[in-house]
Amino acid sequence: MFRNFKMVGQVVFGRGCFNQLADILSARQGKTASFTVFIVDHVFQDRPLRERIPAGDRDMVIWADTTDEPKTAAVDRLAAEVRSHAGRLPEAVVGIGGGSVMDLAKAVSLMLTNPGSAADYQGWDLIKNPAVYHAGIPTLSGTGAEVSRTTVLTGPVKKLGINSDHTVFDQIVLDPELISGVPTDQWFYTGMDCYIHCVESLTGTYLNAFSQAYGEKAMALCREVYLGDPADRDDKLMMASYCGGMSIAYSQVGVCHALSYGLSFVLGLHHGIGNCVAFDYLEEFYPEGVAEFRRMMARHRITLPRNLMAGVDPAGLEKMVDVALVLEPLWENALGKDWRQVMNRDKIRQLYQRM
Repeated sequence: MFRNFKMVGQVVFGRGCFNQLADILSARQGKTASFTVFIVDHVFQDRPLRERIPAGDRDMVIWADTTDEPKTAAVDRLAAEVRSHAGRLPEAVVGIGGGSVMDLAKAVSLMLTNPGSAADYQGWDLIKNPAVYHAGIPTLSGTGAEVSRTTVLTGPVKKLGINSDHTVFDQIVLDPELISGVPTDQWFYTGMDCYIHCVESLTGTYLNAFSQAYGEKAMALCREVYLGDPADRDDKLMMASYCGGMSIAYSQVGVCHALSYGLSFVLGLHHGIGNCVAFDYLEEFYPEGVAEFRRMMARHRITLPRNLMAGVDPAGLEKMVDVALVLEPLWENALGKDWRQVMNRDKIRQLYQRM
């Protein structure tokens, strides 16, 4: 059976389109006195964007601390906070921020309508009830979280997404003005998430014309942004992120993302930088991609952290291997159905020990 792929319901793109958010949300408001939840990256708490959020007296604005990537416990806490706000469900949940905030918004919208803990739903197609209407507004570009059917969370025993058609945003607002002024390192690491998406998708065994079309366009845009100097680089990177996310929707990522999950779970590395650390050691699997990635690093004077394993004890290393191994679709996309003959615990352990 071919997957009946769920896509984002509505998209608005363009510089300044954030100003349409109030009109978009007003169209959702019913006759009853409901409210909207805005989950916003805490970095904007003292910045001008704060005053542009169209929150009314009844609405909630939650400043999400993105120092660490989202955890299932944080999702459960926020969902409980929202439920207690007015004794009823909100009309909408809106995430404004990078991939972590968009993942939080997706997860909270799901947990408002599904019982138990977010940790219960880490996996594929475990969510049973549709989410509260939810919208995503990226202020970083590269993760593809704005279009993906997953919300990546760190739980008590694993880092794994809630993968579901119900996870997909109903609305996204793509305003390139919002990513202007991002620090160079963060801009690079987040953008490389998109670039690596494309490398893994375009070289994977799951590749098909749908994922190839989006992946090739995203790759071309990444090259323009990171190897050139286009005046509209923010616009191009925002569309690269969108297309890169669409590419893996009907395909998958691969070795780098599997290893990055282990780095994040044990060391707390954010996803973008974790991908970059891992990818730099994967010439065996992606020789052309790694070579081009290093040219991009040199052009933007990026220095990756080294010797990360120096402080990791044997138990921590084994936990990294456990987290990476559970991501079977990623390994199969990268190495084929017989991937276990190529990749085992020893091989994964050796890859981590080089980092």
